[in-house]
Parts: sequence; C-alpha cells; structure tokens
Amino acid sequence: MTEQRRVLITGAGSGLGQALARRYAHRGARVACVDLTVARSEATRVQLPGSGHLALAADVGSDEEMAGLRTVIERDWGGLDVLVNNAGIASGGAMVETTMAEWQQVLNVDLLSVVRGCRMFLPGMLAAGSGQILSTASFAGLAGAPGAMTYGVAKAGVVALSEQLRAEVERRGIKVGVICPSFFRTNLIDTAIGSDKVKTLALKMMDSSPDSLDSVADAVFAAAERGDFMIIPTRREPMRWRIKRWFPEFYFRRLVKMSTLLRGT
Repeated sequence: MTEQRRVLITGAGSGLGQALARRYAHRGARVACVDLTVARSEATRVQLPGSGHLALAADVGSDEEMAGLRTVIERDWGGLDVLVNNAGIASGGAMVETTMAEWQQVLNVDLLSVVRGCRMFLPGMLAAGSGQILSTASFAGLAGAPGAMTYGVAKAGVVALSEQLRAEVERRGIKVGVICPSFFRTNLIDTAIGSDKVKTLALKMMDSSPDSLDSVADAVFAAAERGDFMIIPTRREPMRWRIKRWFPEFYFRRLVKMSTLLRGT
C-alpha cells in the first residue's frame, strides 16, 4: 500500500488554500490545514475526505510560530512531502502612497513567510531526498504593473526565490513550483491594505475575470502534480506573459496607459 503523502498548506482557511486542501485530500493525502486561527483551519479540515488531517494555527509572519508549526509536524508526522506556502495579504497603491509600515508588513507576510516555510521544512525534505515546495506568488510578481507597489515587489521576490531554490535543489530530489494567478473571485481584498481606488479597481477586475476559484485550483493542482515550475493558472495571463517577454516596449506602453487610468488623469 502506498504511504499517504503529507501536505501542509498555509492560508488553508479559505480561497485557493482551502480549494487545494480539498484536491490533495481527494487524492488520498493527509493535509495539515494552517491559518491564523484553529477555527479557520478546522472549517477546512472538516470538509476533507479521508483521515489523519490536521487543523493548526500559525502566523506565517512570525519566526516563533513557524518554528512551533515545524515542531508539531515533526512530532505528529515525522516530516512533509509537500509544502504549499500560500498565505498572504493584498495591498495596492503607488509608491508615493506607501508607508514604511506597509512595506514591512507586506514583505514580511508575502515574501518572508515563504522564506520561513522553506527554512523550516526544506531540511527534512533534503534529508529524505524527496519533496515538493509550491509557493503562491501572483501575476503581479511578473507583470511589473503600476498601482500595486508593495504587493508586486513582494510577489516578484517569491518568483525570484522560487527560481533560485529550484536551481539549488532540483538534483537533490526536490521539486519547486511558483503559482502566479491574476484576478479571480476570492476574499483576498477583504484584508487588503493600501489605496481604496486600487481596491475598487481590483474588485472590478475580479468580477470581470473569466476564471473561478475551482478552475484556478484545478489548474494549479494539475500543474503541481506534473511537477511544473511556472504555474500561471488564469486564462488570459499566459499570453500577457509572452507579450511582455517578446514585445517589451509594446507591453510597457500598455502599463503606462494603466498608470494614467489609476491616476485618473
């Protein structure tokens, strides 16, 4: 009998994290659902088929709480097979609208949380000679678009971290993937910080998106199971990513137009 995979997902209390937890559980994995409170994690855990799932609380922005999470996982499971660094917060606004407090908060939660997850769980995977690390970035981390300064920079950091990590561990049995969706309907904006104008625009883009939570989760899960590195699960963004790479000046002019719209001038 094949041993159950052990999967830990941060930000599993809702949205993409919850949807991925369901998909891993349906494939027979044990899933550790992690969110800010046990109540949020438990709300996901009780939906999962199978047995052996965990509902855990941890603030991914805390070194101490992430170290505590590793202690629980090592005690109860003896390690991980799949780590999904998914938790994060949204932010929006131009450079002149940002504060240092916003930069510190967004970088800590959206980028350094991925660093913490890797530092906590990668050593065990390396010792075992197998494993997979998936980290949720955003198409904002590839797009270079205006109006989401702190968020875009943090998510670009997640992409760069994943690229570098992939090169370090590929030949040591560890697969690395980075998830870069654009807008689709989730509750991410509910906890967003920054410009109200940008939040309003983001909600409009969510409402007009051709992608649903389920379609995105299906695409992410299928790509992860194939071992893909760059996972762009929303329909319009693969072409946008190609345009940026192949026609950079044309793409840049589109960004300038977007910047003008955001300024309202």
